[in-house]
Amino acid sequence: MSNIFQSIGMLARHRDEAVGDTLLRLGAFLRERGHRIALEREAAERLDGWSQASATREEIARSSDLVIVVGGDGTLLHAARSMADRDVPLLGVNLGRLGFLTDISPDNMLDTLDRILTGDYDEEKRFLLRAEVGPPGRPDASRKAFNDVVIHKWNIARMIEFETHVDGRFVETQRADGLIVATPTGSTAYALSGGGPLLDPALNALVMVPICPHTLSNRPIVVSGDCVIDIAICGRTDPRNVRITCDGGDSLKASREDRIRIRKDEHPIRLIHPSGHDHFNILRAKLGWSGHPVK
Repeated sequence: MSNIFQSIGMLARHRDEAVGDTLLRLGAFLRERGHRIALEREAAERLDGWSQASATREEIARSSDLVIVVGGDGTLLHAARSMADRDVPLLGVNLGRLGFLTDISPDNMLDTLDRILTGDYDEEKRFLLRAEVGPPGRPDASRKAFNDVVIHKWNIARMIEFETHVDGRFVETQRADGLIVATPTGSTAYALSGGGPLLDPALNALVMVPICPHTLSNRPIVVSGDCVIDIAICGRTDPRNVRITCDGGDSLKASREDRIRIRKDEHPIRLIHPSGHDHFNILRAKLGWSGHPVK
């Protein structure tokens, strides 16, 4: 039996007790196949019955040929941000709800993995965003995002005002609840809820989606993925009432003198899918689109 990936790391939503059975089945299956495996230490410490190796996330990123992520899309988003610099491929087992990224069901997990681990799989690369906040040329903080970077109001019931530039060209000053800057991956997330378009994951593009804009002519804009987007808080908006959030998690603050710069991160993420992976099949299944009529 040929093993394409010899050393396999496992990450999981360790606060969720429902993942335990899946992790134990997965660990036994991989050990029987002869793979070297390590489960993230925080998950291993919470899992009764785990007797195999454990490691920190950093150690898994350094030593793994493949990382299997057990959970929902949020778990994979977090893994992508922490693994991208190491160029290690990720494979998602879906225990969440929608599962646009984690596309392996636990019901057929072992059969699907058996094919993938012998080389029968599809691989794609997707890019992440980097958000930098601070004085121009001297950012104080930097974060990565796989789905989106969102500039939004914070603990107030009124809109915020901000200026937007793309590659140094002024776009507009707008008043809104905020602005979503999303990757093609993130076009199925918050940006979709905000009325943005669905982007093919293979596109080198970004979508800018205003959140409840005051001017009704404000509409989502699609720009090149190589663009640099600069945003500055302006007008009567108090910067203390604004936050910059990456993938719905990490939150940054900005002052009036700061520039919020969003651009493509230099390290893409590698995703492994079952052979025959079709993004449109996923859209039909997850968004409830109609299929072909039965003849």
